[in-house]
Amino acid sequence: MKSLSNWWVGSMVLSGAVVCGLAGASPAQEKLRGKIVIDGSSTVHPIGLVAAELFNAAQPGVNIPIGVSGTGAGFKKFLDKDASLRTSINLASRPITPGEMKTAADQKIDFLEVPIATDGLAVVVNPSNTFCKHLTLEELKRIWEPNSAIKNWNQVRPGFPDLALSLYGPGTDSGTFDYFTEVVVGKARSCRSDFSPNENDTILVKGVEGDKGSLGYFGYSYYEGSKGRLNLVSIDSGDGKPVAPNMETVRTGTYHPLSRPLFLYVNKEHYDKRPELRAFVAFTLENAVKIVAHKHVNYVPLDDKAYAAVKAHVAAGVAGSRIQEHKAGTPLDIAALYQPGVGGSKSGG
Repeated sequence: MKSLSNWWVGSMVLSGAVVCGLAGASPAQEKLRGKIVIDGSSTVHPIGLVAAELFNAAQPGVNIPIGVSGTGAGFKKFLDKDASLRTSINLASRPITPGEMKTAADQKIDFLEVPIATDGLAVVVNPSNTFCKHLTLEELKRIWEPNSAIKNWNQVRPGFPDLALSLYGPGTDSGTFDYFTEVVVGKARSCRSDFSPNENDTILVKGVEGDKGSLGYFGYSYYEGSKGRLNLVSIDSGDGKPVAPNMETVRTGTYHPLSRPLFLYVNKEHYDKRPELRAFVAFTLENAVKIVAHKHVNYVPLDDKAYAAVKAHVAAGVAGSRIQEHKAGTPLDIAALYQPGVGGSKSGG
């Protein structure tokens, strides 16, 4: 993760060359050509990059440009009224929303929902902050809710010092913003406006690092890549037992409600008609553990049962959203939710 931002610079548009020494597993099929346009979440972006570069090791004829506009802005491109402008895959750090589902239905767009990894949201403070070891969800809510009057750390909890509070978080096009506000404040996109937003998590890291009174949040892997530069805050979900995010607590779901699944949303019409897209999705799922655990990604892979269910879900061509049936921030059994034939599925088009 330490070299990720520099690695992105040379990897935003992939034209087939194998770079960064990522040649490895290869799709066992004929040589393919075509273009797969991907956009969306900055959080999921590293997964897309590594998957594309590994895929290109065996399929250099497939061009895979990958944009980073944020989950919400990415869905706008994925669901564009002009079919010729639609992306084939949207990278998403939160589930598709009911409003986006309606747009998909209005545009008669079917999609495949593909969980690919798990991430935790890290709440962080400046390295000079030695007093805030943990926060409760209620304290986070009071800090971040609309029209919050909290401007100083001494308003957060008795005993905290007289120090101006500065807030840093993802921009409003970010799925991380949507997810955090939903599970912390209680309503997606409901948030005070006087914070420093940015879609680029590396800029948020620098902001918190340079501001003594700062509090911020972003994907856990960005904290992993910035250890020593920030202090991590444990979260008490209400049982009086603060939990810090790490690979184990995110994997097991004990770091809740700030652990969340990450997704690929795939245009089903493109998937059905384009062999290069089908091959790329199959390759990504087959090599998911290698991709998700890669040093340039560093997220938490799903377990074997979950990946098996998702593969079967995609192979069955089940369109629509299963995650809409699940309440954000509560324990999630992906293997059960995505098993084909189990439960309903809300469709887009």
